[in-house]
Amino acid sequence: MATPSAPPASAEGGSTGFVQGLGLTSATTLVMGSMIGSGIFIVSADISRTVDSPALLLGAWLVTAFMTIVGALSYGELAAMMPHAGGQYVYLREGLGPLWGFLYGWTLFLVIQTGTIAAVAVAFGKFLGVFYPAISAKNWIWHVAHVPPFHLGPMVLGNMDVGLSTQSLVAVLIVITLSVINIFGVRTGALIQNIFTIAKISALAGLVTLGVFLGRNATALATNFNGHFWRNAGLSAQHPVQVGATDTVVFVGTLTILAVSQVGSLFSADAWNNVTFTAGEVRNPSRNLPLSLALGTGVVLLLYVLCNVIYLSVLPLDGSAAGATILDRGIKYASEDRVATAVMEQMFGAAGGYLMAFAIMISSFGCNNGLILSGARVYYAMAKDGLFFRKVGELHPKYRTPVVSLMVQMVWTCILCVSGSYGQLLDYIVFAVLVFYILTIVALFVLRYTRPNAERPYRAIGYPVLPAIYIVMALFIDVVLLRYKPQFTWPGLIIVLLGLPVYFVWSRQRQHSTA
Repeated sequence: MATPSAPPASAEGGSTGFVQGLGLTSATTLVMGSMIGSGIFIVSADISRTVDSPALLLGAWLVTAFMTIVGALSYGELAAMMPHAGGQYVYLREGLGPLWGFLYGWTLFLVIQTGTIAAVAVAFGKFLGVFYPAISAKNWIWHVAHVPPFHLGPMVLGNMDVGLSTQSLVAVLIVITLSVINIFGVRTGALIQNIFTIAKISALAGLVTLGVFLGRNATALATNFNGHFWRNAGLSAQHPVQVGATDTVVFVGTLTILAVSQVGSLFSADAWNNVTFTAGEVRNPSRNLPLSLALGTGVVLLLYVLCNVIYLSVLPLDGSAAGATILDRGIKYASEDRVATAVMEQMFGAAGGYLMAFAIMISSFGCNNGLILSGARVYYAMAKDGLFFRKVGELHPKYRTPVVSLMVQMVWTCILCVSGSYGQLLDYIVFAVLVFYILTIVALFVLRYTRPNAERPYRAIGYPVLPAIYIVMALFIDVVLLRYKPQFTWPGLIIVLLGLPVYFVWSRQRQHSTA
């Protein structure tokens, strides 16, 4: 196990380190703002097609809510115990050893954080195209090539366009703008985060409120609730699942289909841990980090569940891809899976679609600000440990922000935006993200054993039962995904394992530099 290590003298605190510019409000909005992107507005269509049950649609989100809140409460103890820049990277390094911390940081940089930033930025461009049709993925400024699809076992790789479209240009400009803004002090980034998070929380709350008072539809209520809510939801029910990218279809039980459906809902609720990356800039972190994790995840997940109740109250679950109206298409076949947009259009006509597109743009912009701000702190911590480019471990002399880390993250994200690969990469990392969550909560148990006398201002609620339940549930989901969704799992595992030789190269260089 790794020996206890304090943060570098220049990393946190003091006149030469980070500025502690994040209070409880900013830390909480960072949690909420990083979680809410475009997923909640879209993924319920795919979940509905997978589970084919109103009860299981809500069940999928309730499973996600339970796991995320338990994860956040567990991370709270680690955050209060080790309030250092890098967050989850530090917990893995201290609990399980530097290799595990590096593999997490490697995957975060290569895919998890940068791929998410790219996808959210492209989503912003996509919905800006609702107002300006010239902004489109098909409107090419410079089309390099189309990579044809090729099959590798149960996976399909490739099938993407490389180049700069008007949509990806908007994405690149968003990434550059927010990266540069975040150079000018954490308080500047926090101010943007606060404004846009409040706006998108208000948008979600508005969707729920309007749905309750104006949106309830007799057809939807009859088909989703009146005697039909529990259909296909019994423990003995059998559900079809397509195995990977093959033509093989197998039938699985209800618990298994709920695990399969977590690909969408867990990803939509992800990034709640990003506030731990900025721990070196949080005031009174021993109090504010656990509290912001609990408050932020609790509010967002309550809104997520309520949004899905509204979806079921406004649109029938079932529908047809060839349906002529919004009601005919239902939740399952909402146009381009944009369920929230369909709900607003059903209530207010075309004006509702424009309102929702604007709300998603606000959500995407605020989400990306949080992801950009927090992700750079992990690569900074890795560089301070000698496991990333040395320059990345330097702070701006005036603004005390990891300027080189922000720029390196920006460049790689922009490459992903124009490569067309970010969508596939995000599919690949759902499994890996869950693996690192499991390992981090295992680190909680390890640290309780190896450092029983360490100062713990906050102790995980429900320990050891709730963290243990989380590990069991997450392991079950990962095993199910390995079996039935190999196109989402094996590539992610390969990306993680590719970090092994890189780690040993960096470690050897670090040893030589300190010899």
